[in-house]
Amino acid sequence: MKKRYLTTKDGDVRELTREDIRGMRPLRETDPEFIAKFEKERKRRGRPAGRTKAVVSISLDRDILSLLRASGSGWQSRINALLRAAMGLSE
Repeated sequence: MKKRYLTTKDGDVRELTREDIRGMRPLRETDPEFIAKFEKERKRRGRPAGRTKAVVSISLDRDILSLLRASGSGWQSRINALLRAAMGLSE
């Protein structure tokens, strides 16, 4: 079977024919290694399994929030530590 390129010699994409579409195969068939790598990366996204913290929405005074954010990254963890200390809980 003669290989037909999807671009012209000028680099423009040509219109697909029925033959082109019939000859297409799913990426799972043509490059299973790429799919495996993609699936592995996709599983890393989101919250880790076994997470012990809950996501909440809370209203804070703007000046307090500004000070916490200005202290750099990890400000949310510092809020957690401040609350634990205020409630007499160990870390």
